[in-house]
Amino acid sequence: MEFRTELIPEKLPETLHLDSRIVTVGSCFAEVMGRQLAENKLTVLSNPFGTLFNPVSIARVLLTALRGDGPDPDLFVEREGLWLHYDFHSSLRAGSREELTQILTERLQQTAEALQGADWLLLTLGTAVVYRHHETGKVVANCHKMPGALFEKYLYTYEHTLEVLNELLRKLKRFNPGLNVLLTVSPVRHIKDTLPVNGVSKALLRSVCHELTVWHERAHYFPAYEIVTDDLRDYRFYEADLIHPNAIAQQYLFEKFVQAAFDDELRSFVADWSDIRRALGHRPFNPDSPAHRKFLKNLLTKLDALGSRIDVSPERTAVIRALSAVADPDSGLEVSF
Repeated sequence: MEFRTELIPEKLPETLHLDSRIVTVGSCFAEVMGRQLAENKLTVLSNPFGTLFNPVSIARVLLTALRGDGPDPDLFVEREGLWLHYDFHSSLRAGSREELTQILTERLQQTAEALQGADWLLLTLGTAVVYRHHETGKVVANCHKMPGALFEKYLYTYEHTLEVLNELLRKLKRFNPGLNVLLTVSPVRHIKDTLPVNGVSKALLRSVCHELTVWHERAHYFPAYEIVTDDLRDYRFYEADLIHPNAIAQQYLFEKFVQAAFDDELRSFVADWSDIRRALGHRPFNPDSPAHRKFLKNLLTKLDALGSRIDVSPERTAVIRALSAVADPDSGLEVSF
């Protein structure tokens, strides 16, 4: 008998390869995926604006980057001696408005440059619930713990969400005609909006993603939300807060992503690199033993073999340092690099 429904994502019509250049933007799932891609030696700009949840804010900040504009001057806010901006996550902060303007302008320029040369944009939508700032009339990405009376909270409509993201995809195509956009709905549960509203929000975002993939040739969808809610379907795959998927779920999602989105060469590389990463984390029983020295020499040989394909300089430096520390001059083993 089958006791679960495994979801096997369809192979994407376009796949990632080892030299693919990727940008991730959106909710914390975009950050998780960005970190995993970087750990597997792909070239990634991961969530440059910090965690963004709603599609309106995601689209606005990306369009700002594409236009080469600076941060919206109406949306700076000062709280407890720190300056923040309503379009960006609170991790982007500074002691003065001028300093924050410079930080945000550089981040926008960095993103535009990355998108210009990128092969993929991984766009993760978290919620269709938005907060509109009463004074400016603009939807904000983050309320920065300012008083709730300053904002109006509501569910963005399907039509307006589709319109906003349609415009974004059209502008991205003109900006970089070869860019593929991979859409995902975050599996993170926004239970503060209540479970019923969270369900409506996720359904709205999922429907919009489907519509975008129908009308945009280079727009694709990866079912991260469905894998967590229907395939894993158990609270043991969540953190203690019962909101965020835990490390086991994140790894499972990444393995599914590898199957669906990576070409054969990249899948093979990820498997090989996984072995090397485990070896790099190995803790020897006796660091001074000849066996451990031999282990380190073999590991260095494997890293050198990959050096023409990826940057392994940090790992190579760490192994050389470890090998130099344990090398025994009387053993006959030479340590020269």
